[in-house]
Amino acid sequence: MMEDFYTLGIETSCDETAVAVLHGQTDLKVNLVYSQAKIHSRYGGVVPEVASRDHLRKLPYLVKEALEGARIGFSDLKLVAATFGPGLVGPLLVGLSYGKGIAFGRGIPFIGVNHLEGHLFAHRLAYPDDPPPFMGLLVSGGHTALIKVVDYGSYQLVGTTIDDAAGEALDKVGKMLGIDYPAGAEIDRLAAEGDPSAIDFPRPLISSPGFDFSFAGLKTSVLYYLRKHPSADPRDVSASFLASVVDVLAGKAIEATRRHHLRKLVVVGGVAANRHLRARLAEDGKARGIGVFFPPVRYCTDNAAMIAACGAFRHLTLGESSPLSLTASPSLSI
Repeated sequence: MMEDFYTLGIETSCDETAVAVLHGQTDLKVNLVYSQAKIHSRYGGVVPEVASRDHLRKLPYLVKEALEGARIGFSDLKLVAATFGPGLVGPLLVGLSYGKGIAFGRGIPFIGVNHLEGHLFAHRLAYPDDPPPFMGLLVSGGHTALIKVVDYGSYQLVGTTIDDAAGEALDKVGKMLGIDYPAGAEIDRLAAEGDPSAIDFPRPLISSPGFDFSFAGLKTSVLYYLRKHPSADPRDVSASFLASVVDVLAGKAIEATRRHHLRKLVVVGGVAANRHLRARLAEDGKARGIGVFFPPVRYCTDNAAMIAACGAFRHLTLGESSPLSLTASPSLSI
């Protein structure tokens, strides 16, 4: 069965239209991502209605391109997996409806995938021979969470953000500095040229007993600093701000891994591509005897490969599928 089992993965939870074709559970054939960043940059953030219309325009072409790239047709598909939450309701509905339509038309199973769980499967794609248990640090534009992965399909939420996610704070600080959306990569670049000790920004909740995160206050501190120092060097502001974010993420992630008696930390999500965070966690992990794993950058940002991998696992291993009545769940948790 596995030798000809192809899953079509669809991801449209925010501003990336993504389609993937997966063979079996870990053999990725095609992974296509179309970013809407240029469209939304003029607005300083994602406009849901604009995102929905662009997903609707682009998705059919990406599906066609993905199938051609994998050298298969619709008749070869055995499963369709699409993100059903969390995310923006309009964009979610585009991918979800399109995926269900293909499944219904072909008479094959459909499965809705939790976007947060999908990110964890980036590790399975990158390291198929390195199974759980591990501590997962999910850091993206919309989410910051620590998730204990007992096994794929078995999770314990250890900590989450009580306000802004780390990626959201990066984008908002970037806007303050006049950086186009999305700002993460440019802040990373500027920080490499700045002094991380130039400005003493706070480290929110770093000494709290739990593992929750908060970045709204840090973002406000940057705003007040820029109001008082309008000519501040953006490189120093970026470096000092990023140093605070990295201190908090690394400190809590390493301690949570140690506290839960785990020897592996897996970092996923768009912010996992940040060079400063990667370097710090690798260094801290080595010092504490904890192996730190990062998927390749192509699996960090939103993509359909992780959705296909999660869907294939849940269908083939756990025997699950979803009813075609499944609807979008914008506030879905893990």
